[in-house]
Amino acid sequence: MPLTPGTRLGPYEVLAKIGAGGMGEVYKARDTRLTRTVAIKVLPADTADDAAAQARFEREARAIATLSHPHICVVHDVGRQDGTDYLVMELLEGETLAERLARTKGPLPLDHVLAIGIAIADALDKAHRAGIVHRDLKPGNVMLTKTGPKLLDFGLAKLRPSASPVSLSDETSETTAGPGTAKGTILGTVHYMAPEQLEGRDADARTDIWALGALLYEMATGQRPFEGDSAASIIGAILKDSPPPVSARLPLSPPLFDRIVTRCLQKDPDERWQDVRDVKRELEWTVRRSQSSSAKLASLPVAASSGRGAWAAFAIVAVAAAVLAVPAIRHVREAPTVAPPETRTIIDTPGASGAMSFALSPDGRYLVFAATADGPPRLWLRPLASTAAQLIQGTEGAAYPFWSPDSKSIGFFADARLKRIDITGGTPQSLAAAPNGRGGAWNRDGVILYSPAGTGLFRVPAAGGEAVAVTRVSERQLSHLLPSYLPDGRHFIFFAQGAPDTQGIYLGSTDSPDTHRLTLAEASAAYLPIGAGSTGSGGGDGWLMWVRNGTTLVAQPLDLKRRSVVGDPVTVADHVDSEYSGYATVSVSPAGIIGYRAGAAKRRQLTWFDRSGQPQGTMGPPDENQPINPELSPDGRRAAVFRLVEGNTDIWLVDETGPSRFTFDAAVDRYPIWSPDGNWIVFDSNRTGRRNLYRKATTGASEEELLLASTQDNAATEWSPDGRFLLFRRTDPTTGTDIWKLPLLGGGKPEAFIQSPADERTASFSPDGRWVAYQSNASGPLQIYVRPVGRSSAQWQISPAGGVQPRWSHSGGELYYVRPDGTLMAVSISVQGAAIQAGQPTQLFRPRFWSGGTAGNAKQQYDVSADGRFLVDVGLDDEATPLTLLQNWRADSAK
Repeated sequence: MPLTPGTRLGPYEVLAKIGAGGMGEVYKARDTRLTRTVAIKVLPADTADDAAAQARFEREARAIATLSHPHICVVHDVGRQDGTDYLVMELLEGETLAERLARTKGPLPLDHVLAIGIAIADALDKAHRAGIVHRDLKPGNVMLTKTGPKLLDFGLAKLRPSASPVSLSDETSETTAGPGTAKGTILGTVHYMAPEQLEGRDADARTDIWALGALLYEMATGQRPFEGDSAASIIGAILKDSPPPVSARLPLSPPLFDRIVTRCLQKDPDERWQDVRDVKRELEWTVRRSQSSSAKLASLPVAASSGRGAWAAFAIVAVAAAVLAVPAIRHVREAPTVAPPETRTIIDTPGASGAMSFALSPDGRYLVFAATADGPPRLWLRPLASTAAQLIQGTEGAAYPFWSPDSKSIGFFADARLKRIDITGGTPQSLAAAPNGRGGAWNRDGVILYSPAGTGLFRVPAAGGEAVAVTRVSERQLSHLLPSYLPDGRHFIFFAQGAPDTQGIYLGSTDSPDTHRLTLAEASAAYLPIGAGSTGSGGGDGWLMWVRNGTTLVAQPLDLKRRSVVGDPVTVADHVDSEYSGYATVSVSPAGIIGYRAGAAKRRQLTWFDRSGQPQGTMGPPDENQPINPELSPDGRRAAVFRLVEGNTDIWLVDETGPSRFTFDAAVDRYPIWSPDGNWIVFDSNRTGRRNLYRKATTGASEEELLLASTQDNAATEWSPDGRFLLFRRTDPTTGTDIWKLPLLGGGKPEAFIQSPADERTASFSPDGRWVAYQSNASGPLQIYVRPVGRSSAQWQISPAGGVQPRWSHSGGELYYVRPDGTLMAVSISVQGAAIQAGQPTQLFRPRFWSGGTAGNAKQQYDVSADGRFLVDVGLDDEATPLTLLQNWRADSAK
């Protein structure tokens, strides 16, 4: 029977009834001894004569009384009078979390979710370490007060009758039941019950962790993780189904928060977090990692362990702390959460060519990039909060940098090796052979996924160790390049070069060798998690970002469960650079920053220079379509190049009037060389998947002829002066890049000319056909060597201090090469019987090579005419192309 105002329970005078439910009645009362207002909960009348219920009631009182914690409701007293058992608690001002969720009718601000979660986890940790399991954590048992959240009703589940705590015949109806838990109903309780509770198994601390996960999910998304039309359907969902990820419903959710909740809601208790303190620490770490400029937990004066400060964001309402729903007396209208504006910031990078390859750090604080500023490509580190970039010593020849997940170390490729270096400095550590390394990724388990090029992807421990193959190229693929891990550290995306029907962006997993093509593409992709500085989900787990048609950066939702992209691509930026090598100049930080190089279609010009570096005219007009690696015809009147035009790479012939197209296949055709008589051009193409060699008459009157097919990547380097042999580069997964010789007469088979664990390439015949000059890193840095064409193993080092891209003069009396600082050098060569005599290198001039001239190119970036002039594809724009940093990208406003 309800108590009337004025009723005395010991020294407490009842003032008014606050609420009632199946688990008790709550009254506002006055402590006549201490003249303070308190809340009194009394045991339900139908259990007043139940000895077991009274015992459980007393255990609850004793349990709560032992828990002195700022986020646990304080118990002042317990007593019994005239057959009525009562519990005296502090009277709290605020609203229950259930009321708050009902009032907002949607998700709470993420900073509030994290603050509440941390406080409740801290309170549960206190209880668990005292041997107490709550077993009924739900929104109605969390009170939001001006001093922070308060956890109510420890041990309440023990008050339920000994029969099943859930009635399968009960219906759940949000219109007929309040946010509390009435006797015999399940609303507000079964939704938060762990599978082991529903199955009648023992509940322990991990049961509370499940309920905490459900609570976090509902606060963050505005929806319960498991719903149904009846208790049976809800129970079935809890036992069998997995809820959609938080990120699928809350675009601004950090990936780490998604992982926390997902692990809380694992059906097997052994797969959950095993200690609620770990949940608390992970939530705190999420706060520290959050880069949201709209709201941070640190700005709220709430301490999870102290209980001090004020939660100004919450409405303060005078209501009692109770197990059941307490109607709010008044509400305070809150300002709507406004997403921060989208911003694009232009930043400069040093070097004539700008950032050749770059990567944003996971924490969003740094940019690392490779640039050729006064020398070979090296790595530079720039804090985004600064305008200055610092050179990272020991990274000569570096390309394709990538970050460790803690943003403290950088992986990169140099000297045909995969290396790593700490951003604080030190000596780079060599991890694995990577003859033509192109891209890597580093997960939180300390495993690096990388591309040696010409093969599938490999993995190696970040501390060093054995490299193991992860993916296999298909019959019609050339190589797997530029991998990127997804946030779970298991899935990854990569770019596969190959025939048009096999090329594109693929999804792979460390758990399986199977890969799935997501989309056709000409270059690599990046991944932006939902909520990482973006708005809108598009129905996927994150955004796949890739360059379409060679210039447009687009984003398309990626659904990991379906292993496919969904919806339509939306434009992120126009005029974004992607190179013929498959590298898209795009980097995405999990902190929510998108970096890209725009307007990078710089004009180039085939330009003649004399030995002093003075311009001597041009060949053809300025070109914005990357005329790469010029090869002069024997008469010196034309140059064969390969150009990227509207996303397709073909061989073109350039003369004084301009370029004319030579190949027309949809595949990538590149690295042309002329026959000595000028009647044929050999080039490589991936039209059948692997890079094989093709031959076509320069008159254009005949079809391309397949000259060499193999299971490895091939690229022609030079035709012998007598027309009998072809030198070509082959990438072998065991020995790396080697130089091979193909007989063109008599049907001979190809044979290795120089094959070793070192990286050998850019071979060049002497005019008399007796010698071959080439570059190799057999002794460490790349150097120029000469050896006889025959089977002799003799060789001579020509460059004393590094060199690449050798070419002979037409007389054979000089050998040219490019020094590490980009300077063109000349060395006199004389033959003494069966030996080579090399003079001292002489500096000629420093051309403005488009990539600095010192990268490990498959072909030379210049050629030499019969009269001693040099033809170079020169970049006309002196200013380095800046990078654009995009923050708070809005998918809903994309074009």
